[in-house]
Amino acid sequence: MNDRIERVTTYIVEIPREVPYLGPLRPGETVNRRGYIVRQGNRTLYPTSDRSVVLRIDTEKGLTGWGETYGIVAPEAVRAIVDDVVAPVLEGRNPFAPAVIHEDLYDLMRVRGFFGGFYLDTLAAVDIALWDLLGRRLGVPISTLLGGRRHKRIPAYVSGLPKATLPERVEFAREWQAKGYRGFKFAAVVADDGVEAEMAALREALGPEPDIMVDLHWRHTAAEAIRLIRRLEPHRLAFAEAPCPPEDIAGTAEVARAVGVPVAIGEELRTVFEWQPRMNARSFGIGQPEMGRTGITEFIRIGALCHAQNLAVMPHATIGVGLFMAASLQASSALQKLPWHEYQHSIFTPNLSLTHPTGTRHMGCEAGFYTLPDGPGLGVEPGAEMLTRLEG
Repeated sequence: MNDRIERVTTYIVEIPREVPYLGPLRPGETVNRRGYIVRQGNRTLYPTSDRSVVLRIDTEKGLTGWGETYGIVAPEAVRAIVDDVVAPVLEGRNPFAPAVIHEDLYDLMRVRGFFGGFYLDTLAAVDIALWDLLGRRLGVPISTLLGGRRHKRIPAYVSGLPKATLPERVEFAREWQAKGYRGFKFAAVVADDGVEAEMAALREALGPEPDIMVDLHWRHTAAEAIRLIRRLEPHRLAFAEAPCPPEDIAGTAEVARAVGVPVAIGEELRTVFEWQPRMNARSFGIGQPEMGRTGITEFIRIGALCHAQNLAVMPHATIGVGLFMAASLQASSALQKLPWHEYQHSIFTPNLSLTHPTGTRHMGCEAGFYTLPDGPGLGVEPGAEMLTRLEG
């Protein structure tokens, strides 16, 4: 497998939305001149359109691999890191050792403190593209490279109920239930009538069987989170996500010990080095690695650590055009235990037209389950519509 990387190219993709992520604007929320809003419930910046960074690696022998990373805020930062730091190091290198290359790129900047943030987001896109290249070169899906596919389909829970009022959100959940979905997560940051009222209304409407989860968006102290989660437990809460700020490992561990449902964390964590101290503290029962931030190499290492500690893995799914989502499904299918994978319904299905399969079957999500593509590499690649956006 002799070949060399010839070129690394990044593209910023922006897709308009009719309704901002997490639903309509709340009182006090306005759109600034760059198209961002600050959600008052968690003081976090969100764009009013969907954005992502797509990365392409071309080799001297004409192979192409595609990657993608989280790009909803300041996507030009990733592009600058690729152009100035990563691409010059990769050019001329044999591409068929993704884990080794990932470690080498990580080492380039670790002593300068860049072992997170935009730098690691950049490495995630590169890593996905390199695994895609390897799978294409060998003619097999990435799941095969990772040891084999354990799951032909993956349970999907509906994430977010982006409607303006509680009755509308409840009806929206019931519509998804009628389509065959059995898991639902609501966002506390937009639960205008209170988190407990939201939980009670959903449980009453959906009945006793479905799993209902809550994303607390890092808003609480440990004591606040414990009191709130205990009030939700009688309504059969399945798990509580992100109860405390991500820096508060001890507080999150305190919550995990004090409540009767699993605590879920991890969408903001990019490497095993960030996961390890949280595992040591037993600060969670469910790990939620986000492929758009970890890349495949770290995702699989995180999954192995969770398995060794008897912790569940339920991967996170964020805003993207479908490339890192395909990577997440490929890697997730190789995990031993996989109770759920997040399903961003307002993103995944509308964006399916941006990619097409490299084999005979596209990825999909219907009746509560993801199905995986069967082609080599990621199993998908940019379609005509996306290529038009990239070329534009």
